[in-house]
Amino acid sequence: MLALQKVAKGVGNMELRDVPEPEPQPGWVKIEVKAAAICGTDLHIRHDQHPYWPPVTLGHEFSGVIVELGEGVEGWEVGERVVSEPHTRACGHCWLCRRGHVQVCAQKRSPGWGIDGAFAKYLVTESKLLHRLPDTVSFDAGALVEPTANTVHDVGERAKVEPEDFVVVLGPGPIGLLAAQVAKGAGAREVMVIGTPADAQLRLPVAEKLGIDYVVNLAEQNPQELCMELTGGRGADLVVECSGAAPAINSAVQLVRKKGRICVIGMTGKEKIEFTWDAAIFKALDMIFNVSTSYTSWDRAISMIEKGKVNAEAIITHREPLENWEEVFDALERQEGLKALFIP
Repeated sequence: MLALQKVAKGVGNMELRDVPEPEPQPGWVKIEVKAAAICGTDLHIRHDQHPYWPPVTLGHEFSGVIVELGEGVEGWEVGERVVSEPHTRACGHCWLCRRGHVQVCAQKRSPGWGIDGAFAKYLVTESKLLHRLPDTVSFDAGALVEPTANTVHDVGERAKVEPEDFVVVLGPGPIGLLAAQVAKGAGAREVMVIGTPADAQLRLPVAEKLGIDYVVNLAEQNPQELCMELTGGRGADLVVECSGAAPAINSAVQLVRKKGRICVIGMTGKEKIEFTWDAAIFKALDMIFNVSTSYTSWDRAISMIEKGKVNAEAIITHREPLENWEEVFDALERQEGLKALFIP
């Protein structure tokens, strides 16, 4: 079968290779991939900016159908439509795993960077990580359950959107647009999404089509003035930082109210940045840093997609075979797309 692999350390070093089909070990299942989405992590791996163990097939956001059960698998049947958490090989014994935080276990080796992932016709994964995909949810939308679960975990479970919160999202990329929808679906009064001139052609119009209450191009409108006007001079209850850009990160402190929350999702790609530390102290802010997903966030994400609270398919801009991987990666890096799917 064809698989898109990172074949060696270094920038680039990606190839479409013919590799053997995987076979499930005891407790695992074999899945035929129906749709697999490109994540920012995959772009980072291309440029050697994320841990990985080559040669490895990329891709961890996917939907598919079970085609084979490994020995001892119970509760699942061949033919079921599924998505899967990416927390393979978490040890289950360390203090993090015992507390339910398998997503940050040091032994975890997720598909797409630690073990072979979903940019291929088949992959194998642990059956305990599976979630059923309802028949009413397309495979395309199913491939976006993983990033949706990220935002559900970050915005809903950890930053805890409260009824009637005014929420500001910085960065209208795929995660930002999902986070905005999750915040609204979780009870936010109104949501503002802020982008830059580079977002004006594609990302901000998509935010408008999604029905986000306020869509702001910071080159055309002062977001801080608008935020204060809409909140009676108080500031946002919650700011969700999805851009990873230092100016945006610091603007979060100005946008949020005293005793407010900043939910940190975007990665800077840098070892350190300057930050308005004292300003955050004087506002007595809560800053919540996040990574990956929880078990509970997956079923919540699936439910929000199924009920229409999150329109995952609206952010899909590319749907291509694996053979077109290079042009799709290039388009995303030029910000000429939002979410791209491979149909292996």
